[in-house]
Amino acid sequence: MRRALPFLAVAALLVAGCGGGGSSKGPPKALLDPSKLNAKAPQLFDCIFHTTAGDFTIEGHRTWAPIGDDRFFNLCKNHFYDGQKIFRVVPRFVVQFGISPYPAVSKAWENATIPDDTITAQNEPGAVSFAAAGPDTRTTQIFINLGSNPQLNVDQFAPFGVVLDGMNVVRKLYSGYGDTPTSHQPQMMREGNAYLEKHWPKLDTIISTKVANESNPALP
Repeated sequence: MRRALPFLAVAALLVAGCGGGGSSKGPPKALLDPSKLNAKAPQLFDCIFHTTAGDFTIEGHRTWAPIGDDRFFNLCKNHFYDGQKIFRVVPRFVVQFGISPYPAVSKAWENATIPDDTITAQNEPGAVSFAAAGPDTRTTQIFINLGSNPQLNVDQFAPFGVVLDGMNVVRKLYSGYGDTPTSHQPQMMREGNAYLEKHWPKLDTIISTKVANESNPALP
């Protein structure tokens, strides 16, 4: 049985050599063309994250933020988050990730923005939303709320899902670097994991992801 969510207040092992340009096999071809990853998400689905700190599961809710949820579903289904470093962990604020270990993939998605969703769920602990830098700027980066962040509602960070299981794992992701890596995102995108491993070697990694428990077809 899926859990009731109190914050709903309104209407493989990591492949060696993944740093830099990615593994010797290169990025999955599907990730190099964002325009083709446009499937509608089911009304509910889970994305299971296997990380170096343990496993956690994000449950996507299409009725909360359909545009964001569709994007998250497509990214998870095509393993966009596999191999990524979780580069920002600020206790009582957020966990942030979503920069590909493959520079070619980062370049492909840099301008693949999606329109804003209407805020229908709150940025409370466990809520998951896309990061934004202004209206209609969401791409691939994810925020997991570690505290209550109503200011993100004002900034149009529309929650599309929630950590269903493993919030204890999310809270223990390595936080020793705090906000420091965040200002280095251009370098992360250009150089991939090699840059992160050189400067912040203790960061946790998303080893792999898996979509599960898809239920109810998307509504038109």
